[in-house]
Amino acid sequence: MNLILWIVIGGILGWLASLVMKTDAQQGLVLNVVVGIVGALLAGWFLAPVLGTGTINMEDFSLASLGVSFVGALILLAIVNLFRRGRIR
Repeated sequence: MNLILWIVIGGILGWLASLVMKTDAQQGLVLNVVVGIVGALLAGWFLAPVLGTGTINMEDFSLASLGVSFVGALILLAIVNLFRRGRIR
């Protein structure tokens, strides 16, 4: 059951991040899930130790972990936009 929650919440976070970064029209459902999960992984490595919280990948479904995972997804999309277009939207 945790795997299903992980995929659903990762998809929602990836979709919200793509809305904020204005890349939603270019992404589908699968890419939104990937962005949410990989962004949470990045946040788990870099942001979670600094902020002292977990991410959705650490099976910590708190408001702080959702926020950190969302910021990780935003950072991931910013990096992708930087390499794809040469600028961050």
